[in-house]
Amino acid sequence: QVQLVESGGGLVQAGESLRLSCAAHASIFGLNAMGWYRQTPGKLRDLVAIITTTGSTNYSDSVKGRFTISRDSAKNTVSLQMNSLKPDDTAVYYCILRYSYADYWGQGTQVTVSS
Repeated sequence: QVQLVESGGGLVQAGESLRLSCAAHASIFGLNAMGWYRQTPGKLRDLVAIITTTGSTNYSDSVKGRFTISRDSAKNTVSLQMNSLKPDDTAVYYCILRYSYADYWGQGTQVTVSS
């Protein structure tokens, strides 16, 4: 069983910062990736940022230079530091663990950025 527990969403004003965190409660061995997707009503879930156990990262073009992803592989946690937030960043953010040919998702946390 894999359980992902997210925290850190909320309501902020444009230009402010938020930090999202996610902890994977599971026995994980070997290569994997953890990261964040986001979704707005009526749209598909899109990648925000993802990081592998080797430290390789991939960011959406829309967040490059503003968001930073990091992880503690020993603790199976991943964080997303979001700076210079924009109203377009408003979405439900989902933590993902990609491991052993499967994707596991958190329950989602709402991020709302007011203008």
